Amino acid sequence: MDQVIGEAAGKVWDYLNGNGQASSSAIARKTGLPKGVADRAIGWLAREDKLAFERVKNTEMIRLL
Repeated sequence: MDQVIGEAAGKVWDYLNGNGQASSSAIARKTGLPKGVADRAIGWLAREDKLAFERVKNTEMIRLL
C-alpha cells in the first residue's frame, strides 16, 4: 500500500505543481485517483511539509509550499 500511496503522492504533487491550489475533491477528480487514495497522498505530502492548507469561503484549498 505504501507504494500505491507514494505513487499517488507524486501525481498529486505534479497536479498541484502544474495547476496551483485545488480542493481535495478536485485533486482526486483531475488526477483520476480514488478519493481515499488521493486523501492518503495529500496526508503523505502534508506529513513531509510539502503542502499548505487554506480555507477559501467554505472550501479547504491545498497548495504546494
